[in-house]
Amino acid sequence: MNTALLPLVTGAEVTFWIAGPLAVLGALGLVLSRRAVYAALSMAVAMIALAVLYASLGAPFLAMTQIIVYTGAVMMMFLFVLMMVGIDTPDSAVETLKAQRPLAALIGIGVASLLFFGIGGALHAAPATVTEANAQFGGNVQGLANLMFGRYVFVFELASALLIVSAVGAMLLSHHQRVSKKLGQREQAQARMKAYADAGEHPGPLPNSGVYATTNAIGAPALLPDGSVSEKSLSRTLVLRGAAVDPLPLKQLTGQTFAAIEAIRDEDEVDQ
Repeated sequence: MNTALLPLVTGAEVTFWIAGPLAVLGALGLVLSRRAVYAALSMAVAMIALAVLYASLGAPFLAMTQIIVYTGAVMMMFLFVLMMVGIDTPDSAVETLKAQRPLAALIGIGVASLLFFGIGGALHAAPATVTEANAQFGGNVQGLANLMFGRYVFVFELASALLIVSAVGAMLLSHHQRVSKKLGQREQAQARMKAYADAGEHPGPLPNSGVYATTNAIGAPALLPDGSVSEKSLSRTLVLRGAAVDPLPLKQLTGQTFAAIEAIRDEDEVDQ
């Protein structure tokens, strides 16, 4: 077979046919997903696929900017907004803005027209390669700066204003109006003491677990001076797991110890 007849396939073309469909699928997932988290993850997939396309076309600075700034920073801001607002927050069907639907329809028509004329111009005009743009301005960073702060400066400032509005909107959505007076430290202490008094409990710390030579301290219940077991000295988790020491032998041991002490005390009194 004559290898000269085979079409020459470059690495950029292979990368395009792999990353291009992924970017389109991510964009469709962003638009069609009903859950906000899935939409955000779909946007991340589309942004990463675009970064791969930028790298394959000889624009490494733009590829790293796409990953670090947009995927790493902007997407994190979107997820922050989702966490503040709540994932399960239902959408309101009441339109708070007048003429919202006609305005959205006009914007949709404008975006569709922009895509149509952009694709048509790319098909009929000669492609402008990144190599020529880099050579014209002296490098990829210089060419990108010339476009951002020259030809597309208005779009760049508009995007920055959009990000600022998004950040301010996230803070406003996460802020809740206080309906009652904020309690100070004194008021909180008084309320806590009142709760202890209403429940009939002591406001002090709970008794520690028992310490015995033949048992584990954390699993042994503490014994009160009368020989009874203090139930608050044991963790509820240890009791449910069955890891607590049986208090009956401890009671018997304590009773025998008390009896021996009393017997020794009586003998000393008799001797005296």
